[in-house]
Amino acid sequence: MSGVPTIRRPRRIPNLSVVDQIVGVHSIRKDQVGFLYKVIQEYGDIAWVRVLGIKMAMVNHPDFFEHILVRNHENYTKNTFLFRAVEPILRGGLIGNVGGEPWRRQRRIMQPSFHRPQVAGFAENMTEETSRMLRQWDTKYQPGDVVNVSTELGQLAMRIVFRSLFGADIGDRGKSIEDMFLEANQIVGGFFRFPFPPINWPTPGHLRLKKIIRTMDGYVTDVIDSRVDSDEQHHDLLNALLNAVDHDGTGMSPLQLHREVLNLIIGGYETTSNTVSWLMYMVGQHPEVQAKLHAEVDSVLGGRVPGFDDVLKLTYTRQVVDETLRLYTPAWQTMRSSVEEDEIRGYRIPAKADLYLNMFTLHRHRDYWTDPDTFDPDRFLPAEVAKRPRHAYIPFASGPRNCIGKHFALTELVIILAMITQAYRVVIPERLRDVQVEPLITLHPKGGVHLRMDRR
Repeated sequence: MSGVPTIRRPRRIPNLSVVDQIVGVHSIRKDQVGFLYKVIQEYGDIAWVRVLGIKMAMVNHPDFFEHILVRNHENYTKNTFLFRAVEPILRGGLIGNVGGEPWRRQRRIMQPSFHRPQVAGFAENMTEETSRMLRQWDTKYQPGDVVNVSTELGQLAMRIVFRSLFGADIGDRGKSIEDMFLEANQIVGGFFRFPFPPINWPTPGHLRLKKIIRTMDGYVTDVIDSRVDSDEQHHDLLNALLNAVDHDGTGMSPLQLHREVLNLIIGGYETTSNTVSWLMYMVGQHPEVQAKLHAEVDSVLGGRVPGFDDVLKLTYTRQVVDETLRLYTPAWQTMRSSVEEDEIRGYRIPAKADLYLNMFTLHRHRDYWTDPDTFDPDRFLPAEVAKRPRHAYIPFASGPRNCIGKHFALTELVIILAMITQAYRVVIPERLRDVQVEPLITLHPKGGVHLRMDRR
């Protein structure tokens, strides 16, 4: 009948079949990434999945990510299973804060400490610590030695984050702290794959996790207390955070400061150490990429140590970083919960629905990435970037809750990669070329990345 408006009904979000649900519960423990791929291939860019009774909508399209993280971000909080699971570790810090005004206040207080001028001040920490590592390699390893660079680069990441935070060399304590982080990651990562029993149950693994957290708490408390009692002048992140205030002139409470410092250690170490390992793996796998890196660092740096201003000049080095982050995004998964009912691309999102956002699968979406599993830094030439939706690539998330340390991390990654390739030619022995992804809190190279480091 003409003149009668058409009633548009929201599209129905598909549910996994009973068989796929049952298979998924078992397979997700052994091959979480494989299960996610299967869901996308068979059900498309949005589908309801259940893991141990937890129902969530898995989304895998740039428009979904943009809507949830940017356009209607106020309707989507972090009050989800994923962040409740890590609450014993993050405890209200900026990374896991549910949202609302408490989160906004923390972000306002902390954000100025991570602006470009502040990051420029930390570049010297990155270059000096990387130079120290390279000098140690010169005396520690002989030509032809095969090195587990994941171990070495993890220690480098730890030294950089502690020096930037506290202006201090962590010395022998660094290795024990790194070992604790790795153990905690294994415990929590295993829980994510199979979230039972609850993390507050007193299993041996969960009790060990609590002990690790207490040890880390004690270390952070000692450092902050000694700083508060000191009359010395410091130019590090801890000093900036101690003096940071909101627009009403108030700063963080001692408890909140403690939480944020521990969050920064976790975020700064965990993501960088894994990304640099993957960077070296990719460079070793692709000699043609390595040759271009050598040419660029030789041309731009001329044998000198890079400064902060050189980071923008090392354009191909940055492309290699971006392509590695695409394939091995460290913070590879996140979740949100809808406050009120919503609609995205015609699909009805109920109130209080959990949504699962996975950057590993998003960054391999075949509509936006040709041969998505192939490593190709030229994807990040300016002309190629302009062809893609902005939210096809979001290794640091997006919107108001994007990673506060994004500029710090990118500066650090470019500097480390440039300095290593300036000094070494890396080769992967044939027997060690197949490195598997271990999806824990971040994406680990299982067993580490082993390379032969040949002096140039």
